[in-house]
Amino acid sequence: MKLFDSKAISEIRGDIQHWEGATLARLLEKAPERKPKFETFSGIEIKRVYTPVELEDFDYKERLGLPGEYPMTRGVQPTMYRGRFWTMRQYAGFATAEESNRRYKYLLEQGQTGLSVAFDLPTQMGYDSDHPMAHGEVGRVGVAIDSLADMEILFDGIPLDRVSTSMTINATASILLAMYIAVAEKQGVPSEKLRGTIQNDILKEYVARGTYIFPPGPSMRIITDIFAYCKDHVPKWNPISISGYHIREAGSTAVQEVAFTLADGIAYVEAAIKAGLHVDDFAPRLSFFFNAHNNLLEEVAKFRAARRIWARIMKERFGAKKPQSWRLRFHTQTAGCTLTAQQPENNVVRVTIQALAAVLGGTQSLHTNALDEALALPTAKSAMIALRTQQIIAYESGVADTVDLMAGSYAVESMTEEIEKRVLEYLNKIDEMGGMMAAIDEGYVQKEIQDAAYAYQLAIDKKEQIIVGVNAFQVEEEGEKREILKIDPAVEARQIERVRDLRQRRDNAKVEKALEEVKRVAKDGGNVMFPILDAVRVYATLGEISGAMREVFGEYKEKVIL
Repeated sequence: MKLFDSKAISEIRGDIQHWEGATLARLLEKAPERKPKFETFSGIEIKRVYTPVELEDFDYKERLGLPGEYPMTRGVQPTMYRGRFWTMRQYAGFATAEESNRRYKYLLEQGQTGLSVAFDLPTQMGYDSDHPMAHGEVGRVGVAIDSLADMEILFDGIPLDRVSTSMTINATASILLAMYIAVAEKQGVPSEKLRGTIQNDILKEYVARGTYIFPPGPSMRIITDIFAYCKDHVPKWNPISISGYHIREAGSTAVQEVAFTLADGIAYVEAAIKAGLHVDDFAPRLSFFFNAHNNLLEEVAKFRAARRIWARIMKERFGAKKPQSWRLRFHTQTAGCTLTAQQPENNVVRVTIQALAAVLGGTQSLHTNALDEALALPTAKSAMIALRTQQIIAYESGVADTVDLMAGSYAVESMTEEIEKRVLEYLNKIDEMGGMMAAIDEGYVQKEIQDAAYAYQLAIDKKEQIIVGVNAFQVEEEGEKREILKIDPAVEARQIERVRDLRQRRDNAKVEKALEEVKRVAKDGGNVMFPILDAVRVYATLGEISGAMREVFGEYKEKVIL
């Protein structure tokens, strides 16, 4: 079903030619445009004006359709935000479990509708707080979690049957999920009622972030074990959040972000099928995590293109039969890499634009960065402003009152088509290389991201890309004092004392037996989630459980990519 007939397109082309030769040409003689070429950072030309000519062959039913129906371009739900708003999360976690618990309760009181947990680097890397590798990092970029005892404090007074919790954790995702389940048990909440997400996306760690532990093979096995466990025991949980966010933060373009994220998704689906799972048994719980940058047009189109491509991949490539399996459900976080330490108040405007792009693009969940995050972890005040940004968009702007507000825009539909075409070119190339794991092993993905990041920095240095307050419109800020969140150095000593005290108080014979079972299952086969959960229940620490698996699986050593 084409939107425009050939006669109408021909007439519009004639009108454009006349306009360019007369009205436009006269103006350009007197006042040339700001620059010779306008394009997104993905290299997509932004045309002077968009008309039906750009959509000459656009088939409405095939490319757009209706919300909640294949190919899902317009959204994964028929009513979208007219039914309920996206989940409003604020990524938070710092210092100790007690301090983070207070921040969570504060944010929930301010109207946040879901929790999002940030863990410190030792927790992400599988080290207890008293390990030499943890020195200087305990509680710095997130909350320190060494054992179930810390997790109990973190969620004290927070009813886990009534909140949705997202945990940004990858290499140790199985352990943190087990701890969450165990805390729920102590609250009397069965795992069947738990809602939330673990990131659990190890492939992007190899190319963009670096918090990996085990080699790819064992890592993929743990991930598919989590898929299988959640299918049977935590059915409302999203066992993975396939993450383009960190790919974009590492310097990728919007096109690369979508392409590499979906390529990761394909690899996970293939691994799960190879492990014996049926696609329609796990695909409905797959979730995604994207970045929102400043170019409103490109970002809105990016989300719409990603949704359409994934629907086709699941239906046509993997033969998924359930409509729920075709739905690309995603969380969005505004772009940390766009925040500036110079004139940080400007970050409120950047975050607002980015959040608006996510909403117009149909996100299911959203985190808005705080204005001071280029300087430190956010203060309570700046975190509240970030949350209020979402609430104003939701309740005051009107953009949530209709589904897919931007649909039919000549510019948006044309940009969506172009992004889809370029993403498919990447996906085809990765398939030719043997899939995403092969592309990562060869360093292809890493080099593409590095080249894009370098090109962007050059554009900033040459002032081809203006960053307000950084390479233009600077002001003198020397000596200005700002309130920032500072982590007490004593946090590390207290956390070390806590984990050492735990080891003295628990039943160490039970712990040793549980850790031996973790090693046995890791070595001989079976689902590792069961022994991990048993180990967590007897207060084995995160570092001890990770260490047991390190003995069997070994550690991944990164290749140098030049």
